[in-house]
Amino acid sequence: MASVQDEYEARVAAGQIKRDPVQVACLPELERIRAEVHKPQKSGLFRKAPPPPKGLYLWGGVGRGKSMLMDLFVDTLEVPARRVHFHAFMQEMHAGMHAERKKGTEDVIKPVAKKVSDAVKVLAFDEMQITDITDAMIVGRLFEQVMAAGCVIVTTSNRVPDDLYKNGLNRELFLPAIALIKDRMVVQEMASDTDHRQNRMVGAQTYFTPNGPEARTEMERVWQELTGGKSEELVLTVQGRQLALPQYWNGVARATFYDLCGRALGPADYLKLAETVRVLMIEAVPLLSRSNFNEAKRFVTLIDALYEAKVRVILSAADTPEMLYVEGPGSFEFDRTASRLQEMQSEGWGG
Repeated sequence: MASVQDEYEARVAAGQIKRDPVQVACLPELERIRAEVHKPQKSGLFRKAPPPPKGLYLWGGVGRGKSMLMDLFVDTLEVPARRVHFHAFMQEMHAGMHAERKKGTEDVIKPVAKKVSDAVKVLAFDEMQITDITDAMIVGRLFEQVMAAGCVIVTTSNRVPDDLYKNGLNRELFLPAIALIKDRMVVQEMASDTDHRQNRMVGAQTYFTPNGPEARTEMERVWQELTGGKSEELVLTVQGRQLALPQYWNGVARATFYDLCGRALGPADYLKLAETVRVLMIEAVPLLSRSNFNEAKRFVTLIDALYEAKVRVILSAADTPEMLYVEGPGSFEFDRTASRLQEMQSEGWGG
């Protein structure tokens, strides 16, 4: 089986990725885990299973290649493993705990954690962040039980562990989880000035008009470029509601105008979306007028949230930004949105 380093070099040679010394510096830790989880386990009635190797907490700014390294690492594994976005995983955990409560289970985390550890030997989380108090309250115990059962956790994050759930409600209750991460996982920073995701967008067109087959083809091309065509659904919970993004991968989300603005969503939904994704592809924005005034208002709110969070926006629309909303109530106020849309297409936009 190929080592993590061998797989990285093969992809460099194939032109799939560009060598980056900061990425190369992370390969030994990933290889350490790969080698350890593939060691044969000694069997015997009185032989105790060895403790799992330390996991890895890989953190750094967006576009540094953390998710790419995660995917590469998982591709080298020949043991049961699961690669999943952290938000999606926590949604599953909450659903599982809810089902256990309905059955009258006293400690609802135990059976949920056991189900996870029985299924996989390696859990690979992408984009770990804690923004919800309910996640903060359970993640420490969940990690502890999964690790105790022999499962190794590898995760990426934009934040150093000490900054997780920073300024959150009752944050002191989350501090043991931070201590667990620092004790049971190697914390490695990807400190680089190179933003590979932004580099792929330098000089690229990010606004396609008019709507039609050509725009759809171009949006699909950009999606393939940014994600390699990989996709999973991402479901965000906001104030008890669920906001589902049909296509998501490595910080890049793709949805239609009506997915985002055709439903009764509000500022809280868009703020949660803006803090979760780094690139948002919005397809088929129509002409806006009094006939779709509510959808237009939501679109304005969405763009404001994305603008403030410095999210990169790629979209297809019926017309240029300044011609999208030329008549009807709200058309005058839309001038600011049009201006922001123009600015958001400029080179170097985004965090």
